[in-house]
Amino acid sequence: MPAKLLLCSCDGTQSPDPKAIGAATGLACSRLHSGLCGHEADLAAKAIEGGDVIVACGQEAAFFETLAEDLGVEAPLTVDIRDRAGWSEDKADKTPKTAALLALAQMTPPPEKTMDVASEGMCLILGDSAVALLAAEALSDALSVTCVTTDAPDLAPAGPRRFDCHQGRLRSASGSFGRFNVVFDGFRAATPAGRGALSLGEARNGAKSECDLIIDLRGEPPLFPAHEKRDGYLRADPGDPKAVAKAVFDASHMVGTFEKPLYVALEENLCAHSRAGREACRNCLDLCPTGAISPAGEHVTVDAAVCAGCGACAAACPSGAISYDAPPASHIFAQIGAASRAYRKAGGEAPRLLVHDSDHGAEMIALSARFGRGLPADVIPLETGALAGFGHAEIMVALASGFAAVDILTGPKADREAIEAQAALARAMLDGLGRQAERIRVIDPTDPDALSGLLYNERPAPMKTEPVMALGGRREATRLAANALATTPGAVVPLPPGSPYGAVALNAEACTLCLSCAGLCPAGALGDHPDKPQLRFQEDACMQCGLCVSICPENALTLVPQMNLADEALSERVLHEEEPYDCIECGRPFGVKSTIERIVEKLEGVHAMFTNSDNVRLIRMCDDCRITAQYHSDAQPFFAGPRPKIRTAEDAEE
Repeated sequence: MPAKLLLCSCDGTQSPDPKAIGAATGLACSRLHSGLCGHEADLAAKAIEGGDVIVACGQEAAFFETLAEDLGVEAPLTVDIRDRAGWSEDKADKTPKTAALLALAQMTPPPEKTMDVASEGMCLILGDSAVALLAAEALSDALSVTCVTTDAPDLAPAGPRRFDCHQGRLRSASGSFGRFNVVFDGFRAATPAGRGALSLGEARNGAKSECDLIIDLRGEPPLFPAHEKRDGYLRADPGDPKAVAKAVFDASHMVGTFEKPLYVALEENLCAHSRAGREACRNCLDLCPTGAISPAGEHVTVDAAVCAGCGACAAACPSGAISYDAPPASHIFAQIGAASRAYRKAGGEAPRLLVHDSDHGAEMIALSARFGRGLPADVIPLETGALAGFGHAEIMVALASGFAAVDILTGPKADREAIEAQAALARAMLDGLGRQAERIRVIDPTDPDALSGLLYNERPAPMKTEPVMALGGRREATRLAANALATTPGAVVPLPPGSPYGAVALNAEACTLCLSCAGLCPAGALGDHPDKPQLRFQEDACMQCGLCVSICPENALTLVPQMNLADEALSERVLHEEEPYDCIECGRPFGVKSTIERIVEKLEGVHAMFTNSDNVRLIRMCDDCRITAQYHSDAQPFFAGPRPKIRTAEDAEE
């Protein structure tokens, strides 16, 4: 039995067609109600009690959850088709869009992975005593408070001591919620004993302490990058009483054990950060706004307690070593495909995708619907918790899945630089494939009316391509999408420098086939042949990390950023090959003929060690024969001459 869909006109302000929606989605649609959250609540309760119900109302989700709780049944799935579809001045049929929204809502994301973060309520308050002491007083009943003021605290404890108070100058702070570490200079500890005002001890530098959360009221620059994303760090302007009060209120609730999502997954063996002491890729290090990512030898490490889940690292990682996991890219690909298929199945053509976050973007859409023109009927909003994680792979998959355009709605807190970089890469791909790069936009409207204006004014034509289903990881899905969008089969698409796709160009005259590049290539794109001097290359695997270029002693390699859609990119090809040199003793090939001859030419008769001696022969031998020859040579370091004759009893008699 299909699920039952409860439709409501929201007091006659919208008019979804139950028959058309039922035919498009396969759901059993109810009649069009007018007030399921009000005068028809009894009908909603009866349907919810029967189970397997979808309520087409997002605004009153809490009401229907409470209704289900009172009935002792599972809360129904609620879907917002009013703000996102029904409330719109667009007169076009909104059934295809409604079908797409319902398809998106029914997709269950994988279970979220979390870690426990514990806080015992040890709170450190920093700032001038005039503000910090008031905050400490307000929190002293809820938390274990330590106040470190920048000036001498004007405090005369007349009763029981409710919080600690000291003076000091903060030198550094590190860590995150539940495990902050702080260091003070000029620290003067309070002496609680004695009469009169609070007395302070002698100043000392390097005083260390730990705490669970920090309230920063100093009015100075923040202690951490992207400080608003650092859990447990509450910063407020000391001159703004409302901001201080909010920080105090928020801190009072930060006691106990909390679940923090594990936003990203790291596979260290795939990381191309460094090899043999040479740094290669550092995309994630440069993009991480919170500093949660740091080098750890040949790979990077991610501090899950600091990570705020922006997703920029996963979008920019060329190898997939860092992948967003809340939800994973495969789920985003599936959402995109499901929305496009549902829209087209319901008779729609050329939908547009509007990607937005759950805060600023969702509010802009709701305000536009309630007070403005709303969204056009062909714009399907896709909400994501990691806007910067919606990278070039997701954009290309959306276009190849049947969307005619992709708009990314940013806001004040968005990582605009990371988003723009990924959009620029997708535009370069689209342009090289013979498509219009203008189909991809990063928009930042100032108000809901401006958002509507941007969406109503430009409606691109259909893409005219057969939609495909994304498979594999981000690299594989991008290549599949590019092939589907290409106007010329097997095209080679030039890309901007820094792109994670491309080839390497080799100067064969400079290459000595030392194979350092093959030995250190983190992706295995460069390889050798087990039996002869040969450098091989598989373009599809190349991440353009640049390690081969930096490690090559002859500077024979250069990067060529591009995406080669020909089948040849999927298999190995020979970049450089030379005739092997045969050992003059055993006849086994052991090196490159041109290299051996070049060495002999430069040393024979020129260098003192290779003049009037047989040392040149050693150069022409393989490793085993060279060792054997040196062992039996009179000039070998441990040679001690002929072995002495063994003395016997007969020798003694003589």
